[in-house]
Amino acid sequence: MALYKEIVTKAIVGKGKKYFKDNYSLEVANNPTTILGCWVINHKFKGYKTGEKIGVNGSFDVNIWYSYDKDSKTMVATKKVEYSDLFNVRVKETADLNDETDIIVKPLNQPSCSKVNIDGNKINFDIEKELGIEIVGETKVKIAVEEDEEPWDDIIDEADDNTMEEIDKNVNEEYIK
Repeated sequence: MALYKEIVTKAIVGKGKKYFKDNYSLEVANNPTTILGCWVINHKFKGYKTGEKIGVNGSFDVNIWYSYDKDSKTMVATKKVEYSDLFNVRVKETADLNDETDIIVKPLNQPSCSKVNIDGNKINFDIEKELGIEIVGETKVKIAVEEDEEPWDDIIDEADDNTMEEIDKNVNEEYIK
C-alpha cells in the first residue's frame, strides 16, 4: 500500500490569452494626403491581481508617416497609447492566490497597425495585439511515497595491495625539485 504526501510548490495555476483590436485617432496640423507607413514601438506592460480578476496596464508608441501638401512634403505623427485591461483567467481549484502570486504577461502578438485612414486632418488607425497571461501561485501536489528504501551498493576498489606497492616504487620524489 502506497502512502501519499502533499508538496506545496509554485506552479502555473491559471493561463489564458485575449485578442484586442482597438481604434484610435490622431489629429495632425496638416491635412494628410497619403499614409506612407504606420509602426508601433516601445511596448511596455505589467500584470497585477485585483480581486478575482487580473489586470494589465501597458503603453506603446504609434508613429504614422504621412504626406501632405499634395504629396510634396512628409511628416511623422507620434502618439503614446496607454491601456488598462481586465481579464477573467480561470484558476485551478487547488491554487492559493495571495500577495505572493506572480502574474506573467507575454505578448503573443505584439501591437501592430492593421488599418489606417484619413478623415480631414484626423488619422484613424486600428491596433491589434494578443496578450497571454500566466498566474503563478502556490498549489499542492500529491505524490506516492514508498516506504522501502533501496539497498546500498557495495563499492569495491579495483586496486589491490600489489598495485599499490608498484605505484609506491615508481613514484619519483625528486620530480618537483
